[in-house]
Amino acid sequence: MSEMITADLVDLDLSADTKEAAARALAERMVALGRVTDLEDFLADVAAREAQMPTGLDGGIGIPHCRSEHVTEPTLAFGRSAAGIDFGAADGPADLIFLIAAPAGADDAHLTILSSLARQLMNSEFTDALRSVGDATAAAALIRGEEPTATATTEDTEDSVAVPTAASAGTATGSPDEAPGEPERPFRVVAVTSCPTGIAHTYMAAEALENAGREAGVEVVVETQGSAGFTRLDPAVIEAADGVIFAHDVPVRDKDRFAGKPTVDTGVKAAINRPGELIGEVRGKAARGEVTAAGAAGDGGAGGSSGATPVERGGGSGDGYGTKLRVWLMSGVSYMVPFVAAGGLLIALGFAIGGYEINKAPSVMDHFVWSQADSWAALLFQIGGVAFAFLVPVLAGYIAYGMADRPGLVPGFVGGSIALTINAGFLGGLAAGLISGAVVMAIQRIRIPAALRGIMPVVVIPLISSAVVGFLMFVVIGKPIASAQKAMTDWLSGLSGANAVLLGALLGLMMCFDLGGPVNKVAYAFATAGIAVADPSDSAMKIMAAVMAAGMVPPLAMALATTVRGKLFNAAERENGKAAWVLGASFISEGAIPFAAADPLRVIPSSMVGGAVTGALSMAFGATLRAPHGGIFVVPLIGNPLLYLVAIAAGVCVTTALVLVLKGLRKPASGAAAPGTGGADPSASAPGAKQPVAA
Repeated sequence: MSEMITADLVDLDLSADTKEAAARALAERMVALGRVTDLEDFLADVAAREAQMPTGLDGGIGIPHCRSEHVTEPTLAFGRSAAGIDFGAADGPADLIFLIAAPAGADDAHLTILSSLARQLMNSEFTDALRSVGDATAAAALIRGEEPTATATTEDTEDSVAVPTAASAGTATGSPDEAPGEPERPFRVVAVTSCPTGIAHTYMAAEALENAGREAGVEVVVETQGSAGFTRLDPAVIEAADGVIFAHDVPVRDKDRFAGKPTVDTGVKAAINRPGELIGEVRGKAARGEVTAAGAAGDGGAGGSSGATPVERGGGSGDGYGTKLRVWLMSGVSYMVPFVAAGGLLIALGFAIGGYEINKAPSVMDHFVWSQADSWAALLFQIGGVAFAFLVPVLAGYIAYGMADRPGLVPGFVGGSIALTINAGFLGGLAAGLISGAVVMAIQRIRIPAALRGIMPVVVIPLISSAVVGFLMFVVIGKPIASAQKAMTDWLSGLSGANAVLLGALLGLMMCFDLGGPVNKVAYAFATAGIAVADPSDSAMKIMAAVMAAGMVPPLAMALATTVRGKLFNAAERENGKAAWVLGASFISEGAIPFAAADPLRVIPSSMVGGAVTGALSMAFGATLRAPHGGIFVVPLIGNPLLYLVAIAAGVCVTTALVLVLKGLRKPASGAAAPGTGGADPSASAPGAKQPVAA
């Protein structure tokens, strides 16, 4: 490991009791040696990486790590905890903690060395030696490789990209076919591993798969797509493989190379924790003849993980049906939201310029006067209307995409368009997406002769699935869904008094519960569905107003709290508070994510209370909104704007007061710079923080 780690970077008696405190203790050693220039900002980067995926691994290992502009050179710190620290591993706390710090522009050589460490962590002799080593100098030397363990190999000091196992060394470079007269060759698997940072999990997954392959008598060759780049597997090796394993949390590059093979598609942690199961699963698929269709990115076989990639599915093949259903629905909503924002704001601008009668203007193709404001207003309104018309088809298409990958798009869009045609609306889009994905997945279960596989994704699947979905939507379920949609619309239109206030409070709670997660998206999609028509009802516009007002509360409240009682927050949080003013005012709820992730038990309940107050007041005041986004910038389009702003201010004050009271009651953690989070800010760069939606 060169001098990435020295005795000064080793703590064999790590006393921290939380992962944040452990990261701080090890990072302070890096700061003392000049390896890290800004402790708080570096810890924020570490926390942001931890927010993407817990870094605890089975076997008592925690590997917090990140790439950061505050790191001067690649550095590794090691801590050993007698009590154990929870890093989110399934088997319990970690006693071996490795803090890996890589500069934002780290070179390939250094990253390769770090990947070698990740591979060593999968060797029990190496970790056992670390648990028994007696002094810091010996521990640093052991990690550097100066005291080789029984399992150390030349692979641990060389470029670990696409490293074959001992059993498969000849496979990667020589002919994929065995010589005449040799015994029947073992089962062959090619795999791709990749994680968001590409420093640790990528290579640990590769090592775990290779080790499991050796134990099972299976040849495993892995392509690691990490931060140090990747070397593509030899096409001959892929051609000779009997199965494929994708273990990734970011999209696999050049995935089509592996089409036509039995495929298991899962997250990177599944490969680390249960590699033997994945190898057994791909062998089972091969035995049943289940293969991925050419051109399809997901699994084309039956009984496996859904066709979508883990990026869309949010987990491995062991996910329960409820989890998969949630992710499929959120996939559709996520792709729909940009159409909502663009179309809705264009419509809102049209109303702002030309008044509410602009929806009756003739087509701008027939009448457009460059010098008339009404013509420009009509143009904006009509463009927005076209964008809004995509809402239900996009929702249905990408629900089907989340279930069955690209083959699901055609029937999904067709089913969504039919839902609009028969006035089944938002509910029809949900049904069409789920039906389309299910139909495609059912077709993919059928064993197809090899000669026909090439036309399946471009001809057979779109043809059959579109016909089936169209029949079901037009003839079987369309009318009942349209009736249910009308009943829901009539119910909303009849809401008044206490019922409307209670609905506003409920929507406010949902908007502030997970700040961009599934619950937030459900509330937002419910509101936008009501105004996604040419002439929305008054009740639908009240619901939209309540949802947007509540979504603005958490970031604005956190901004106010850091201004009023800055000493309760660390430096990174105070900086995030400045940005939260703008994010909250723009209806970007994600501005509160850094605060909620660092202190969820205080921030989230406080936000929910404030959001409920705002939602209820907005409904009570009768505020209306035609635009699905925009924050304070669309106040001119809000009915009863002054009372609307009062509702937002009330919710912000309630949330701020609760957060300050709860944080003031908390005892500072040992070694914390402030009574905030001990410096472990999850950073505004957490997933979704830059999404321009309150989703």
